[in-house]
Amino acid sequence: MKKYTYTEKKDTRSGFGAGLAELGRTNKNVVALCADLIGSLKMNAFIDENPDRFYQVGIAEANMMGIAAGLTIGGKIPFAGTFANFATGRVYDQIRQSVAYSEKNVKICASHAGITLGEDGATHQILEDIGLMKMLPGMVVINTCDYNQTKAATIAIADYVGPVYLRFGRPAVPVFTPEDQKFEIGKAIQLTEGNDVTIVATGHLVWEALQASEQLEAMGISAEVINIHTIKPLDEEAILRSVAKTGCIITAEEHNIFGGLGESVARTLTLNNSVPQEFVAVNDTFGESGTPAQLMEKYKLNDTAIVSAVKKVLLRK
Repeated sequence: MKKYTYTEKKDTRSGFGAGLAELGRTNKNVVALCADLIGSLKMNAFIDENPDRFYQVGIAEANMMGIAAGLTIGGKIPFAGTFANFATGRVYDQIRQSVAYSEKNVKICASHAGITLGEDGATHQILEDIGLMKMLPGMVVINTCDYNQTKAATIAIADYVGPVYLRFGRPAVPVFTPEDQKFEIGKAIQLTEGNDVTIVATGHLVWEALQASEQLEAMGISAEVINIHTIKPLDEEAILRSVAKTGCIITAEEHNIFGGLGESVARTLTLNNSVPQEFVAVNDTFGESGTPAQLMEKYKLNDTAIVSAVKKVLLRK
């Protein structure tokens, strides 16, 4: 089995900042908006180099979405950034009406997603955002796994015409994907080959899935790990091709068990090849304050939880 290693940890929000800065140099139609969280979104480099292409909206996220939608009419490509909780739950009506329904070319860039926002607690964490956004017709939903992939995704979505929800996070996580990667919307990435079980993971859970696959290999269990960075449109072909070989599947995500990647995969299986599935996700609850590691442990969003789910699903084959 292919082994993955890393030499450093970096936060995925910094990957967004690096990608946005590069777009500022290469695409003059790209503009950026922020709701008073410039430092948290790592937008400083873009702003320093392109002060006339940045709009500080302040703590007025609904207004930011309306402004972003309006900017597209003049041919601009707005990247609107704030915390994932405020980028979705607080402004869902504006996104639905002004962006999705109107088919505007807005890129909603959501940092501090999931439970790993950590000490800020449940009011700032969000575990429902993938479900909210994937249900909007025409909305692309992307959830990247490390710094390099987030940077590549940020650059790639500028070329896609239509609304995009780009989800990333706060904590430093291993950087293990290639620096020079080409990001393809809707194209899953197979990281390891296996015959016994398929593990599809998204975001921060991709690295945990790789760690779990090594532990499983030591137990004599061959796991195929797939990085689902795009939840909508979902790469159903890659999933079905894998489960045709393994006969069972685990989904792993830093999101509520309802409405996320797991349910999208379950729908695909029900319509095509109904094999046993187990879910690694937050079990219908809000989060709480704590370090990212403590919360991932408490809510069973780590390699240990994935290994346990694999053992359970293998009994159902």
